[in-house]
Amino acid sequence: MRILISNDDGVAAPGLAALHAALVDYADCTVIAPDQDRSGASSSLTLDRPLHPQTLANGFISLNGTPTDCVHLGLNGLLPYPTDLVVSGINLGANLGDDVLYSGTVAAALEGRFLARPAFAFSLLSRSPENLPTAAYFARKLVEAHERLDLPPRTVLNVNIPNLPLEHIRGIQLTRLGHRARAAAPVKVVNPRGKEGYWISAAGDAEDGGEGTDFHAVMQGYVSITPLQLDRTFQDGFSSLQPWLEGLL
Repeated sequence: MRILISNDDGVAAPGLAALHAALVDYADCTVIAPDQDRSGASSSLTLDRPLHPQTLANGFISLNGTPTDCVHLGLNGLLPYPTDLVVSGINLGANLGDDVLYSGTVAAALEGRFLARPAFAFSLLSRSPENLPTAAYFARKLVEAHERLDLPPRTVLNVNIPNLPLEHIRGIQLTRLGHRARAAAPVKVVNPRGKEGYWISAAGDAEDGGEGTDFHAVMQGYVSITPLQLDRTFQDGFSSLQPWLEGLL
């Protein structure tokens, strides 16, 4: 078993080290991660400059690119051997609901879509590493059990772990994505030379966070697992679109 590990918090992030430590005695693990925090990078690729991988003292590979760049290079020639599984994280901060549209953590896992096995994205609901051992425990358990999965290729399991000690976790729930309310307006700032700029505001609160959603599960103390697919085709939309198109002809 060969696992490619990446993240979006950067190659020096404590969550990346915790994930590697949790899996290194289970499989042959290679880490390729961005050289800096690339949170919110989504599935962007770097196309305007070359990428330069550097092997660090701990064996991790640092790349001057996005999470998707890291997995793309790893699967397409940077590594001299085939990879069986892509695992991303452990992100410090939630990736719930609409967050998956922007998440570099989820994007890194999605880039493993060409492999035969489902990929994993792990996130801890905290910016603090205090309960990283809890997240690492579940990462190991779920990855170990992945061979029993019967899921189609191009599936990602988006896993969010409550910010709790292990003994306070109530269990695991399968969930759907909830939805956030619209974020607050960007915050305008002016630098000392009078140049205006804007900070993107924090994500909105849960607007659709009822029972069955990822928001609800983690708030109740459960690990949330949401299966994601790359195909975003709105199948139910065909019934409305077909007569609309006929009316245009």
